[in-house]
Amino acid sequence: MFEVGRIYNRRLEIHKPYGGQWQGGISTPRDWPFIFLFTGESGEQYGYKDGWDDNGVFLYTGEGQEGDMDFVRGNRAIRDHTLDGKDIHLFQALGKGKGYRYLGRFACSTWEFRRGRDVNGDERRVIVFHLIQPEDDDEHIDPTPRMTSLDQLRGHALGAASDAGYRNPREARSPYHERSAAVRNYVLARAAGTCESCGQQAPFRRQDGTAYLEPHHTRRVSDGGPDHPRWVGAVCPNCHREIHHGAEGEGKNRQLQRHLGELEKVRGLVP
Repeated sequence: MFEVGRIYNRRLEIHKPYGGQWQGGISTPRDWPFIFLFTGESGEQYGYKDGWDDNGVFLYTGEGQEGDMDFVRGNRAIRDHTLDGKDIHLFQALGKGKGYRYLGRFACSTWEFRRGRDVNGDERRVIVFHLIQPEDDDEHIDPTPRMTSLDQLRGHALGAASDAGYRNPREARSPYHERSAAVRNYVLARAAGTCESCGQQAPFRRQDGTAYLEPHHTRRVSDGGPDHPRWVGAVCPNCHREIHHGAEGEGKNRQLQRHLGELEKVRGLVP
């Protein structure tokens, strides 16, 4: 969708094709599975400043100019983006008329409350989100979890993917990778060695004897990082490549989404 480092015109190149609120720091397009975040210098007048910390975590302040910040509208959307199957795309304002530089795709791992000032100068509670850049670390996750029960794996994955939790920013990376592993382990166990797209058996076995299938995130263009079990399927390499690169890939992805919805509906995860 966007090229990291490239400068975009917010109205013409971001909102015109995708929609979403044209003003403010948090934009939530109705018909697309992502959230746009815009960061700049405007928050400094209220006692906070977005930016990278020493651990490579991007600290992003929530919305709301008056009174305590609450988890409503855009703030809720950021916290629950994994549950809703939406990606976060972060842009940096370069100044009036200079456009917005695309910083990349991010995930909200954790968040915290801080004290700051509102537009009236009154002290208030401020929400600071801890954003990290997802990594495609499937091959670095142990495919054989200690838990063997599918119910245990499901419960662990749902608990991990429910929403971002309250943490210190120094701890932001650990929960993210734990969620990634929990969701991955569950969907591979759910598939039981059968591709959830084509219904065929996995093409081969790993060295440890487990069936080789690949997690596919049906709500994003690329893969990698935690998601909700409702939106992640275990597919064979052939189906995975076809979904991403094939002429019928979009339709195949929609079909997989419907199938996952039915699977999780039976298990009580989808209303």
